[in-house]
Amino acid sequence: MHFTQLFVGFCSFLAVAASYGKPPPGIIKHDGKPIGKEVVYDGLTLYISQPKWPRQSDTAVLYLTDVFGIPLLQNRLLADSFARAGFLTITPDLFDGVPAPHDITFDAADFLSKHNVNVTDPIIEKTIEYIRTKLGVKRVAVTGYCFGGRYAFRFLAEGRGVDVGFAAHPSLLQDDEVLAIKGPASVAAAEVDSLLVPARRLEIEGLLSQAAQPFQVNLYSGTTHGFGVRANVSDPEQKFGKEEAFWQAVRWFNAW
Repeated sequence: MHFTQLFVGFCSFLAVAASYGKPPPGIIKHDGKPIGKEVVYDGLTLYISQPKWPRQSDTAVLYLTDVFGIPLLQNRLLADSFARAGFLTITPDLFDGVPAPHDITFDAADFLSKHNVNVTDPIIEKTIEYIRTKLGVKRVAVTGYCFGGRYAFRFLAEGRGVDVGFAAHPSLLQDDEVLAIKGPASVAAAEVDSLLVPARRLEIEGLLSQAAQPFQVNLYSGTTHGFGVRANVSDPEQKFGKEEAFWQAVRWFNAW
């Protein structure tokens, strides 16, 4: 009896070790040519990355970008990385071809007012419709970055079509959006982030606890807002943060 228990426990340990072992090389790409393609569905442009091996057949990743959208090379490459990790990955154009410019003087308040929840929610709803009806996917995992991180939480609410979520350095996240989640949520936070300061991060941790869903909050040293997508990968600490945040999402999606 004791031997059987020991043997079963040892096998369980091996299974866990295999799941959390050293990630395979070549999954994450920081440069090069994107491998996905654009399709248009009911007037909405989608960037779609197809996995080559081995596809998680019942799961697709809904990738919600930062304000720089699908034109940003790093967003496309990160979506492609999820595909190489085995997930069919769909990234909607949240900004109708006009993302935020790479200009620190641009009017962020005006941009965000033009892309509020009344504008953005229908885009994501249409994308989920495409994923479930046109692609026949049974399970949707959402990954969101900065602007998209808030919507990762919004669509974890009941009846909104998402099963599990991850957000890196989410911005503008509201208390009620955290409390409303009905699926597991994982967060990757930057050490220095004016849009998610330490006090607010602690508040979100408390709200996640109240939401009574599985949750995870990881803090990455040496990182700043945007590291999940736009880290300076010549800096070892930032490169580690970006890559580990990616694997944090992958492990979360596989676990739940």
